Amino acid sequence: MLAPFLIMLREGLEAALVVGIIATYLKQTGRGAWIGAIWVGVLLAVALSLFVGAGLQLLHAGFPQKAQEGFEAGVALIAVGVLLWMVFWMRKAARTIKGELQRSVDAAFATPGRAAVWALIGAAFFAVAREGLESMFFLLAIFQQSPGPAAPIGALAGVAVSLVLGVAIYAGGVRLDLRRFFRLTGIFILFVAAGLFASALRSLHEAGLWNHLQAPAWDLSQVLPTSSVVGTVLSALFGYHESPAVGEVIAWALLVAVTLFFFLRPATAPRATIPAQEA
Repeated sequence: MLAPFLIMLREGLEAALVVGIIATYLKQTGRGAWIGAIWVGVLLAVALSLFVGAGLQLLHAGFPQKAQEGFEAGVALIAVGVLLWMVFWMRKAARTIKGELQRSVDAAFATPGRAAVWALIGAAFFAVAREGLESMFFLLAIFQQSPGPAAPIGALAGVAVSLVLGVAIYAGGVRLDLRRFFRLTGIFILFVAAGLFASALRSLHEAGLWNHLQAPAWDLSQVLPTSSVVGTVLSALFGYHESPAVGEVIAWALLVAVTLFFFLRPATAPRATIPAQEA
């Protein structure tokens, strides 16, 4: 429950911040009457995300058992890629996203007639749809590994809290250290992605597509079984398995080590270029 809660909290807060930046800029530039167009884009993005999620779920249900394992592995691998892209994109774009969104609003109003409305709807739609589609692939991978109501409840709670925080930040009533928030949640997401990567290898093996490094690394079924409360929590958060294969442990460790190294290293400032005239 904690993993979908925190990731949906982060995804929802990102989307809320994007919408808040656009709405604030519209008000500051005397275009507050156009804020309704933003909500049209937001609703279209949410509808698209739900449609894609439902379509993938129906597609998964129609496969035979072996194919379902392969499909689950594919969804998990896509979710890993999406989570990693999300973490590193926010790390890179956090300083410039406000300016880029404001420029997209100015570009929308530079178009004549009703095209300005559609351009503004499109700016909000693409910004929110990115977060929504990312969330769908992650949630599908988590729901496949953690059946039951806990994961959906955690995801819905994360979205609800993110909406409340987004409104509070937009209204000016809450000051949140967003840099620290995205850094801490980013580290957490890297561990979640590593667990999904290891589980994808397990699904590929069950589908008969990956048969290397299958010797058990250890067996903790008598000490910390996956069916126990702690084991269930660790499995939902980090992809814990009581008897993982050697390949799964290697994949998990490599992904954590490499991504943490690049995520935690200090960001380097862009090098200044010498004008051609001076050169």
